[in-house]
Amino acid sequence: MGIDEQGGGGAGMGGGWLGVPRILVADDQLGLLKALRLLLKGEGYQIETVGSAESIVEAVRRQDVDVVLMDMNYMRGNTSGQEGLDVLARIGQIDSTLPVVVMTAWSSVELAVEAMRRGARDFVTKPWKNERLLATLRTQIELGRALRKGRQLEQENVLLRSEAQPCFIAESHAMRPVLDAIARVGPSQANVLITGENGAGKGIVAQALHAASMRKDRPLVTVNTASIPETLFESELFGHVAGAFTDAKSDRIGRFKLADGGTLFLDEIASIPANLQSKLLRVLENGEFEAVGSSKTHRVDVRILSATNADLAKEVSEGRFRQDLLYRLKTVEVRVPPLRQRTEDVPLLAAHFLSRHAGRYRKELAGLDPAAMQVLLEYPWPGNVRELDHTIERAVLMAHGGTVQASDLGLEPRVQGGAKMEDMTLDQVEQMMIQNALARFQGDISKAAEALGLSRGALYRRLEKYGIG
Repeated sequence: MGIDEQGGGGAGMGGGWLGVPRILVADDQLGLLKALRLLLKGEGYQIETVGSAESIVEAVRRQDVDVVLMDMNYMRGNTSGQEGLDVLARIGQIDSTLPVVVMTAWSSVELAVEAMRRGARDFVTKPWKNERLLATLRTQIELGRALRKGRQLEQENVLLRSEAQPCFIAESHAMRPVLDAIARVGPSQANVLITGENGAGKGIVAQALHAASMRKDRPLVTVNTASIPETLFESELFGHVAGAFTDAKSDRIGRFKLADGGTLFLDEIASIPANLQSKLLRVLENGEFEAVGSSKTHRVDVRILSATNADLAKEVSEGRFRQDLLYRLKTVEVRVPPLRQRTEDVPLLAAHFLSRHAGRYRKELAGLDPAAMQVLLEYPWPGNVRELDHTIERAVLMAHGGTVQASDLGLEPRVQGGAKMEDMTLDQVEQMMIQNALARFQGDISKAAEALGLSRGALYRRLEKYGIG
């Protein structure tokens, strides 16, 4: 029989992973179980303890748990770990998203490695360090919940949408200001400047703003201003008449005219040449323009959304961008955070991209292997959502089984200089892990230290050692 201990906060309704985290702890030593129960209960977790291999499987079948922390041996005198390996296989058959952390003695690290090869997510050695154990469990609880939520959304077909209506996935805390801005500003006529790194999803935000507006039944016309040669800029935006220049063999309607009554999205707005910014300013002020080669004035009703990854305030101060144009574009600014600051969205985005690309390439894939998902969650994503999309597309093409494996992703942990992990020294691996933790927690020293199983002082000493700012 298990001993059910509830920590602070009360039990979650409808399963452990929806409320207070529930941890199943398994070992045949009562003293060890008592110590773990006191430690984890003090952290606010719900705890169930069992003392045999069969009891682990029964407990997993009976109720939802967030993570299993288990020893590898239960029969007196048995040190092979085969019992634990068998339990791992049975848990995987019941719930492949359930994280399992194994406990081994220092002399049995090889067994822990074999357990991870067979599906365990991590291991801790006995005697354990409390900080390391708590950080490991916290990480695996987050991963398990993310995997289950993504699986649930896949089953409910929430993520299966058409290419014509891109899916706007934003459930992380970092994206709440963006969602709030869309809800508040979308229905207005205000011009919006969308800022953020390349690949962060500025175009998707523009589509969401348009969809939330009174103009949603009118066109959304997109222009990548960085891709337009300077000599064709006026013609692209305002159109031209036949004979206006050498290659103008017929009349051309410009993007402003196409967007009349709707929305014009000007991407990479900082790339507009300085000598053409005044022409754009005029149409923003009064809605009037002339096609190239024509004296006839046209009037349009267009809402302007623009986007950039540049610092426009700096561009203004250095004379490369007109301040009055910035004022016209920036009635409201919406900043899109990079993917490394919204890791909670990674499983949902990955599930969406997997569904889309699997359908495109006609491949039957059940989802992402838990190890593959952990790689996605730990990767820093310098290319943001766009890089994640391309990574999943590659994985779909490379996958040869029923699920995407970590090796299909083509993501190798790297340090500066591009060294592969197997070619790195211990110091280089440690430096990489510290940098990844700092990126994951947006520079929060306390959270990064906790995740790494270090004290703040120990982390500061390593930051100084490696020269990490």
